[in-house]
Amino acid sequence: MPEDNSNFFEKVHEVARQIPYGRVTSYGAIAKFLGAARSARMVGWAMNNCPDDVPAHRVVNRVGLLSGKHHFGGTNLMQQLLENEGIEVEDNQITDFEKHFWDPAKELDVL
Repeated sequence: MPEDNSNFFEKVHEVARQIPYGRVTSYGAIAKFLGAARSARMVGWAMNNCPDDVPAHRVVNRVGLLSGKHHFGGTNLMQQLLENEGIEVEDNQITDFEKHFWDPAKELDVL
């Protein structure tokens, strides 16, 4: 587990801010990019109550499930935000997940 949670959370937020419109990534992909491959849950904690400028709706679990949707006020807001970006969601899962997946390891330089 990362030593300094606040610093780790800031790095998570910085990666999430760079997810392009109409794309999604996973908690695990962010964790792996940050050199903490076994810390996907910590990424989830970082996304909970994150700053407003962080597009938390673009971070899902490893198979495209909207596992964080309950943090959006108990509504379908997460799904609505994704659908507004052209991402189809069915039964709380992104359809054609691979097409929309954005891998920070392939798209970003190390922070």
